[in-house]
Amino acid sequence: MNTSLSGVTAFALFPAAAVLVGGGVTFIRTPSAAVRSAVQHLAAGVIFCVLATELLPDLVHRRMPWVTVAGFSLGVPVMLALKWAGDQNAGSDAGRDPRGLMTAMGVDVALDGMLIGLSFAAGQRQGTLLTIALVLELFFLGVSCATSLGKIGKGRRDIVGACACLALVLLAGAVAGAAVLNHVQPAYVDAMLAFGVAALLYLVTEELLVEAHEEPETPLQTAMFFLGFIILFTLDMLI
Repeated sequence: MNTSLSGVTAFALFPAAAVLVGGGVTFIRTPSAAVRSAVQHLAAGVIFCVLATELLPDLVHRRMPWVTVAGFSLGVPVMLALKWAGDQNAGSDAGRDPRGLMTAMGVDVALDGMLIGLSFAAGQRQGTLLTIALVLELFFLGVSCATSLGKIGKGRRDIVGACACLALVLLAGAVAGAAVLNHVQPAYVDAMLAFGVAALLYLVTEELLVEAHEEPETPLQTAMFFLGFIILFTLDMLI
């Protein structure tokens, strides 16, 4: 573990704040579908860059293939199970009861927090880049949370409280992920990083890009994926 627990918490404050900012933006003006699609493409490109340039090469260099396969194989069914639970909730009476919505978002945010903690197990460079990537994703989640609660009649106080709860859940997830990995053997670190890779691949391919394609898109919106990738790739080479 190359970064202290307090250091991981400090980094996690940025995506936690992004949730609150995303929710607050909707009080001024809810981003249009085109803007949301562009941000989702940008976030997907940034996260994919972290996977391609940092986390996956790190797993290759660790040379623990069976541990990596085990961690990755665990991550896939967990993410599919979360997708199934989300689909079940979408088909329920969740439109009038916000508890299902908040539970689903809470699980998503807790997992994001744990991924931040896990990434710092690979090194501060990897953790820093993933944190930057997740700021965009969590900003959009804050927007989604506020918009969804507003549609079912919740006021500003409820929306701020919900976003604050999500921010705290993210911080708790980051602290838990970092604390656990600070006291385990390298093989477990490798397995959890592989789990995180599966989770991030799911986030890019089955959440961000799928939602970004729900509305008709322009070439400019599609290009935001590549812009996000090259921006973080360049940053990676500079730091």
